[in-house]
Amino acid sequence: MSGHSKWKNIMHKKEKTDAQKAKVFTKIGKEIAIAVREGGSDPNSNGKLATLIAKAKSLNVPNDNIKRAVDKASADGVVYEEYTYEGYGPAGVAVIVTTATDNKNRTAGNVRHYFDKFGGNLGTQGCVSFMFSDQGLIIINNEEGDYDEDTVMEAALEAGASDFQVDETVFEIYTEPEDLEAVRAALEGSYTIESAEVTKIPSSYITLDDPADVEKMEKLVDALEDDDDIQNVYHNWDE
Repeated sequence: MSGHSKWKNIMHKKEKTDAQKAKVFTKIGKEIAIAVREGGSDPNSNGKLATLIAKAKSLNVPNDNIKRAVDKASADGVVYEEYTYEGYGPAGVAVIVTTATDNKNRTAGNVRHYFDKFGGNLGTQGCVSFMFSDQGLIIINNEEGDYDEDTVMEAALEAGASDFQVDETVFEIYTEPEDLEAVRAALEGSYTIESAEVTKIPSSYITLDDPADVEKMEKLVDALEDDDDIQNVYHNWDE
């Protein structure tokens, strides 16, 4: 997703109802479980976990929930496996879906159903991923005008960022995936970070002119994001 739509998505998540917030907490919990299994429960030595904890806080997940997720991941026997699905939405929009599940058959069946129901086609591995690049993306909200653009840009680039963009009142800081945690940690003490995560950035975008295609695409994204097994939905639709 583009930077501005990514920001809108973050804000949308923050405004969800309590029932929807529970889904957000569940998905963050799965990500934390995978990170703990791969790198241990200490965020000081597990950069991925530290980034996820920062992400959870940006989405207003209570500290107690975060601690319980880390403790549960350390002791829980449930193993979540990560799978990625690729396909096309209405009018050829490229879509990538990342999942974390304890039942691959259930998840695969659900993903295929959503694509079929809302005018898309689930494709083979690699059919659209070449259109995206993995990048770290740090979002700093400057709506109150507290931060000087040049100062933030200089600090970000000195910390190892690869690019810096401004979208209205939002600073978008891009990094190589492996540099995300280091850049986030360098900026955290001086700036309020709304989000920091590795995301998929499309190389080009598709505009949907037919209102019917727009409606189908909205329903496809909503259905995918509402599924507890689905962690992230990336696409090249220019909303």
